[in-house]
Amino acid sequence: MTTAAKPAVSLLVIDDNAGSLELLSSALAQHGLEILTASDPETGLDLVHEKHPQIVLTDLVMPRISGLEVLERVMEFDPSIDVILMTAHYATESAVEAIKKGASDYLNKPVSIAALRERIGKLIEDARKRQRTLQLEDEMLSSAEFEGIVGHSPLMWEMFSRIRRVAPHYRALLITGETGSGKDLVAQALHRLSPASAGRYVVLNCSAVVETLFESELFGHVKGSFTGATHDKAGLFEHAHGGTLFLDEIGDMPLATQAKLLRVLQNQEVQRVGSLTARKVDVRVVAATNHDLRAAISEKRFREDLYYRLSMVEIQVPRLADRKEDLPLLERHFIARFASQYGKRIHGLTHRAQILLSLHTWPGNVRELENVIGHACMMALGEMIDVGDLPPYLHSHAEMAEMPGPPPPAPETGVGTLEEQERLLIVRALEAAGGNQSQAARLLRIGRDALRYKLKKHNL
Repeated sequence: MTTAAKPAVSLLVIDDNAGSLELLSSALAQHGLEILTASDPETGLDLVHEKHPQIVLTDLVMPRISGLEVLERVMEFDPSIDVILMTAHYATESAVEAIKKGASDYLNKPVSIAALRERIGKLIEDARKRQRTLQLEDEMLSSAEFEGIVGHSPLMWEMFSRIRRVAPHYRALLITGETGSGKDLVAQALHRLSPASAGRYVVLNCSAVVETLFESELFGHVKGSFTGATHDKAGLFEHAHGGTLFLDEIGDMPLATQAKLLRVLQNQEVQRVGSLTARKVDVRVVAATNHDLRAAISEKRFREDLYYRLSMVEIQVPRLADRKEDLPLLERHFIARFASQYGKRIHGLTHRAQILLSLHTWPGNVRELENVIGHACMMALGEMIDVGDLPPYLHSHAEMAEMPGPPPPAPETGVGTLEEQERLLIVRALEAAGGNQSQAARLLRIGRDALRYKLKKHNL
């Protein structure tokens, strides 16, 4: 196995003292670690944006820009970067402020080289673990993709198995599921895996067709059959001959057209509007709906005989809320797609952004997640998507107010303190995990001991 030219982990040291830079660089040097140095904070911040180091070690007191300002700007760029502050003027207040602003540690000068090596070593190991996790997620994503559909939850594996079994044999089939859950992807998978895959895949959205033109669209018409019929026209059934016709939102099809569709499914022949001659067609029909067709039958809005004809084979697409274990894979899938589309180097989400997405109920299902990630990739300035890049409605005051915990943020600022936000995230993670502390710690991407410490700190 060849070693990569660029080390896997990089450390940036910022200090206006040339002697300290040289001492720290030589003391911390080790195999597989790239050490970058900057003698002024402006150059250091440029290196953060250019090289994207995993660890930043910075002095607190420097000309023009302080270490705390460097910390703030690094956190704005990418909160996943570990920042350690060093100072010869230790004060409890500034240490607390630094930790609140996201610093990983706050060290007093002169720094013990042994202690610093140990601390940096742990951060390097954490960075390598994160990189390995990302590689494993990439491998999992490639193995969890089935005909363009991403998922590795039990519900999705069950659906994939069902698609494989029925694809070679179905003539008519019904797909049910909420809007945005991916019914169109299931229809495409069925077509590609069926004997009709060499034929056309034709789509009709039944909710987008004017009622008076339904029969002409599906079955075609002959010249002069109605006003405006200036020439013979083949319908979608003839156009899809030898292939698949996908009828999306079948529940919106008029009753009169439903009766004629049933005859086509039974006889495999169509009759153009105004024609006396029937034409044989060989078409597989996939229908999809987000409605309760049984309720529509009882309300006389859908034909019972057509329902039973279609639902001989039924595939239900699960809601995203029922398969949240697929969220990380779907997030990576959409990030890769939009990063490529926008020409950006975006590698993933920060921990707090992941937590926020995991706690959302996703009423719009996978389509909503796709829109959220597309928006975030467009807004992101760094290589990681953070909470601020996500659409505002995901962290609106109304959503926060529904959760137990501290009072909502003060209206004049629009945000709560760091302590309040940390407490709120912990409460929401515990709720999402059903009170299971190990699961909550995994959601928060922290250790179980760290979670227990924070539970005690916030009196939870």
